[in-house]
Amino acid sequence: MGKKILVIGSLNMDMVIPIEQMPLKGETILGGNITHIPGGKGANQACAVGKLGGDVVMLGCVGDDQFGKDLCENLMRAGVDVSHVGKVEQVPTGIAVILVDAEGSNSIVVAPGTNSKCDVQYLKDYDEILKDCDFVIFQMEIPKDAIWYGIFRAKELGKTVILNPAPVPEFIPEEILQKIDYITPNEVEAVKLAGLEGDSLEVIEEAAGRLLQKGIANVLVTLGSRGVMLMKEGYCEVFPARKVDAVDTTAAGDCFNGAFAVGLAEGMPVEEAIAFGNLASSIAVTRKGAQSSIPARSEVDALQ
Repeated sequence: MGKKILVIGSLNMDMVIPIEQMPLKGETILGGNITHIPGGKGANQACAVGKLGGDVVMLGCVGDDQFGKDLCENLMRAGVDVSHVGKVEQVPTGIAVILVDAEGSNSIVVAPGTNSKCDVQYLKDYDEILKDCDFVIFQMEIPKDAIWYGIFRAKELGKTVILNPAPVPEFIPEEILQKIDYITPNEVEAVKLAGLEGDSLEVIEEAAGRLLQKGIANVLVTLGSRGVMLMKEGYCEVFPARKVDAVDTTAAGDCFNGAFAVGLAEGMPVEEAIAFGNLASSIAVTRKGAQSSIPARSEVDALQ
């Protein structure tokens, strides 16, 4: 087990509905049976860290309801310390409605619920947890001012900061970008953050370059089946993904982020940590659901 990883972010109960194809605007379609699967980008990434052998603690908020209890219990089974997760009365736990089509692509609508309570004051209340970690991972499903505060405070304390900018915001303040060690957008998010359009590797490379120029130390763009692009000063390379038949891409990016952090915490060079993340996410996309799709460490090691 390597250095300690803190994940600050969302916990949602995913309500997954299988469908043949995505509905058009105004269209009503019939789907398959609904399933409830623990999710939320923050919880997914914490779960991935735990399942893959990392030393991980989670900060976030759930409701005083059954969904909240289920989410925390599932993370505990994955090896995540949830003793500091906030329990909020009279506000429901966050939920996400996920439509998954026959090709494994998904569309997601999130009702944040108690995730809105993971605010600046909550993070200030747990400053000792921040001091005690080595790596801090953020996403964008809790209030933005809490994310900006958390990044600023983490860097002030000398921590390694990873930001997965999803859902992608309209902008990230430049003074915050300069405090990020690793940013991990997918290709759509990278292009949007850079103010560009298109999905060719040339456009994505230009987008990564623009983010690098804003002061981020390392830009990792996840490219789905094409792999991951790493750009840092004087260097750009695409690390190819393992070829698999994807069933459900839900949480594939979260799995990559958690695995990547585990690699770094264990002292792997960034390139090796990316390869480790690619292997983990290649397993996740062959399974349905969010946290239910994340592999155990033994499964990833068996592929190396």
